[in-house]
Amino acid sequence: MDFGTMFDDVKRMNKRQFIYQVLSFGMIVSSALMIWKGLMVVTGSESPIVVVLSGSMEPAFHRGDLLFLTNYPEEPVRVGEIVVFKVEGRDIPIVHRVLKLHEKSNGTVKFLTKGDNNSVDDRGLYAPGQLWLTKQDVVGRARGFLPYVGMVTILMNEYPKFKYAVLACLGIYVLVHRE
Repeated sequence: MDFGTMFDDVKRMNKRQFIYQVLSFGMIVSSALMIWKGLMVVTGSESPIVVVLSGSMEPAFHRGDLLFLTNYPEEPVRVGEIVVFKVEGRDIPIVHRVLKLHEKSNGTVKFLTKGDNNSVDDRGLYAPGQLWLTKQDVVGRARGFLPYVGMVTILMNEYPKFKYAVLACLGIYVLVHRE
């Protein structure tokens, strides 16, 4: 189907059909947002799904793997566990393994992380003056993954024109498709 016939289909739609298609598109977007918010509540994580963006966790996780996270406050952090954390001053969360725990007598727990494929710990990634992470820094803990499914996200971020082309095609499809 070429673009000319798609636009002819849109022109032939009466106003009621066009409004119906726009509302259907709005319902799809609203449903996706509700599912995302529901996952946030069920998993206890502000971001229940993340994509591994680098090779720092190989061989456990590769670039483009999609991780499923939980973040229940009652679960203690353990050495060897894979956590996703945010660092002050950085927008993108980091996926690394807990290397060491530091427990104080007052019950607070701090921990140090490191990527499996990195030669040094993450202190160089933390905020200036920060030597340990706390539970407040954790976005979630890896509970499962789908290999390479997140490559689409990486491609869309690295090639913005690709992202706009995919979104435009999906929008046109929703508006033109009559079912």
